[in-house]
Amino acid sequence: MTSQTQTQSSQSQTQARIVIPEKHPMVTVLGTGDSLLRVIENAFPSVDIHARGNEVTATGDPRETALVQRLFDEMMLVLRTGQPLTEDTVERSIAMLRKASEDPTSPEAHESPSSVFTANILSNRGRSIRPKTLNQQTYVDAIDRHTIVFGIGPAGTGKTYLAMAKAVQALQAKQVNRIILTRPAVEAGERLGFLPGTLYEKIDPYLRPLYDALHDMIDPDSIPRLMAAGTIEVAPLAYMRGRTLNDAFIILDEAQNTSAEQMKMFLTRLGFNSKIVVTGDVTQIDLPGGTVSGLRVVQDILDGVEDIHFSRLTSADVVRHKLVGRIVDAYSRYDANPAPKPNSHRNA
Repeated sequence: MTSQTQTQSSQSQTQARIVIPEKHPMVTVLGTGDSLLRVIENAFPSVDIHARGNEVTATGDPRETALVQRLFDEMMLVLRTGQPLTEDTVERSIAMLRKASEDPTSPEAHESPSSVFTANILSNRGRSIRPKTLNQQTYVDAIDRHTIVFGIGPAGTGKTYLAMAKAVQALQAKQVNRIILTRPAVEAGERLGFLPGTLYEKIDPYLRPLYDALHDMIDPDSIPRLMAAGTIEVAPLAYMRGRTLNDAFIILDEAQNTSAEQMKMFLTRLGFNSKIVVTGDVTQIDLPGGTVSGLRVVQDILDGVEDIHFSRLTSADVVRHKLVGRIVDAYSRYDANPAPKPNSHRNA
């Protein structure tokens, strides 16, 4: 924790003195080439921030200065866990603290940035998988508390990746005996029967993203053995029909491409001591025209049903390149107010 004192320099300005513990080199706090300090300065233009030795002083508007103080406290708490600070972590911490300051009733007011960014789900080969936003933390917590959870949001929000991390965690803790990963195999203009290769070669492209995530979380050499033993199953949604899935952690990915009938079929496969996570993005439906998305209608059908939770993620939860979040927002604005289509030809 930082050691802090405040002195009132005028009626309109406050100065905060922040002492960084010696066990944290200033480069870990301010970033290489002061990259993290620049992020903070850009976020608080009304606060004059100076670093000297192991001290940081912040002078400016009392409310903004208090936020800078809290930010450094949160940064120290993250560093104490051994996790490095990144520009993304600092930016998201600032956003959470500012939201909490502006709206005391918001979820951000009841959760600290450090508690979100240090909540470890899974570690593999020296790499930790953890939530990166408050909504992601809420989503992960909901998976712990409910039997069926829907993770709905745009691309890049970690819906499937975090669900798979929770599945592997449950398997390692022996809470379940197997993991079942499934997706609807929506043909992109071709029927599977006309594609070359065996059945598994035909469906492999649809399931490849699930395999890729698995390789991040489990020793790749053990995956074939676990799949051969049935401990991990990756299969198209059609393979779920007629089964009762006990003692399993089941993930349905790309659920926006299920029909209403397929969604009902899948949810009713739930057996004893099992958990289901359904993920999807209702803005990326690939179903043929006229087919209603099962993910759209299930929100109305199951809303309010006990032990079922809907987690909704937004562009603010995108953890890919920053531009992805801006692209998602731009498409949302366009969908809400589409521009008129240009004329296909000009009059002579």
